[in-house]
Amino acid sequence: MKSISGKHFARLLEIRGWRSVRVNGSHHVYIKAGNPARISLPIHKNEDLKIGLLKHFMKIAEISETEL
Repeated sequence: MKSISGKHFARLLEIRGWRSVRVNGSHHVYIKAGNPARISLPIHKNEDLKIGLLKHFMKIAEISETEL
């Protein structure tokens, strides 16, 4: 699995219907109507997300590896 930056993953979330509700420091909080989960996405410059965190967010957002 390739790692991607927080900025790139944020764009993927927005394409899939998630919307940013607030920014707290470097963490952007995303929600989606009909989904009780929240994603607090760390966006640190253009640094890649750690693989475990990326997999966790992908599971919540129902994004497959091929969509990255």
